[in-house]
Amino acid sequence: MSVMAQDDQSAAMELVGRLEHLAVGAGVAAALQAAVRLGVPEAVGDDPTEVSEVATRTGAVPGPLGRLLRALERQGVFEEASPGRYRHNALSRLLRDDAPYGLKHLVLWLGAPWTWQAWPLLDEAVRDGKAVVPEIFGKDFYSYLTQDAPESARLFDKAMTAVSSLSSRQVAGAIDLTGADSVVDIAGGQGHLLRTLLARHPHVRGTLFDLADTVADAVPELRADGAYGDRCRLVPGDCLDGVPVKADLYILKNILDWPDENSLRVLKNIGATAAPGARILVIDSVMDADPEEMRVTSVIDLFMLLNVGGQRHTRREFEALFEKAGLELTGTEAVSGTFPTLHLVQAIIPG
Repeated sequence: MSVMAQDDQSAAMELVGRLEHLAVGAGVAAALQAAVRLGVPEAVGDDPTEVSEVATRTGAVPGPLGRLLRALERQGVFEEASPGRYRHNALSRLLRDDAPYGLKHLVLWLGAPWTWQAWPLLDEAVRDGKAVVPEIFGKDFYSYLTQDAPESARLFDKAMTAVSSLSSRQVAGAIDLTGADSVVDIAGGQGHLLRTLLARHPHVRGTLFDLADTVADAVPELRADGAYGDRCRLVPGDCLDGVPVKADLYILKNILDWPDENSLRVLKNIGATAAPGARILVIDSVMDADPEEMRVTSVIDLFMLLNVGGQRHTRREFEALFEKAGLELTGTEAVSGTFPTLHLVQAIIPG
C-alpha cells in the first residue's frame, strides 16, 4: 500500500471514529445520568476508592459498576488512579450534591424519562415543524409535566435554578440600568437574577412576575420580610394573558424560546402596558454567534422543538420578531463568562 493510500485510510478511520462517538452520544448521556441516580459522585472520594467500596455505598453490583466508571472515565468524568480505583476530577466533582450550581439537576433534566421517548421522533418534528410531546402524551408539554410527571417538573425547576445561578452575577453586571428606576423580570422564576440586580443597584425597585405557584416560591430576599422586600413586588400572572406591570425595563431571560406566536404575544402584551421609551431586554442565546459557543445550544434548540415546538433565534430572527411586535431593536451584545454564552438583545417601546 502506498504512503498516500495509508494516509487516506488513516484519515478515513479517524472520521469513522468521530462519527461513532457522535452515534453513541445517547449512551454517554445515559451513563452520566445513571451515575448521578446511583449516587456515584457521593460515593467516590478525592482519594482513590475501590470499585467494590463504591458498589457497597451505592447498592450496585461491582462488575457493571466498574464498567460504568470505566466508560465515564474515558469521557473525562472521574479519574482512574490505578486499576479498579477511582477518584474525583474537576468535572465529576460538579455532579456531587454539595457542588456549587446544582448541575446534577441539569444533567437529570436533560435526560428525564420523557426525553427518551421524544428524541427518536426528531425526524417527525423536523418534517412537520411541530412538537412531538403532545403526540406522545396527549397534552401540551407543561400540562404533562404538572399533571403526569411531577418529578420531572421538580427537576425542571431545579435545573432552571442551576442555570440561573450560573449566570445571574455576570448577566446582572452586564445590564445597563442607567435611567431605569423600575425593573420587572417576566417569567423570572424564583427571582435569582432580580435578587442580584437589586443587590447591585440600591435605587432600583423590582417586580417578579410569574405564575402564582412560582412566585410563591421566590427566594427569601424578595419576599415581604426579606432583605429587598421593601423594594420588590411579587406579582402572579401569565405573560401570555397580559403583563399588567409598568416599568422602565422589562427583562425576558430564556423566555422567547417557545413558538414564535407565543413570543410575539408576550412582546405585544408588554407593548400594551409599557410607556413609550421603556426598554425590553431579552437575555438568551443567539444562534449565529461563535460556532464553538453553539455546540450545546444548537442541540438544546432541537430539544425545544421536541417539547414545545419552540426555537432559539439568530440576530435577524430577533429583529423580525421585534418588528412584528412594533418594537425597535437597539443592539445585541454577548455576556462574557456565561455558559452557554448569553446575549443581551435590547429593544425600545417607540414613542
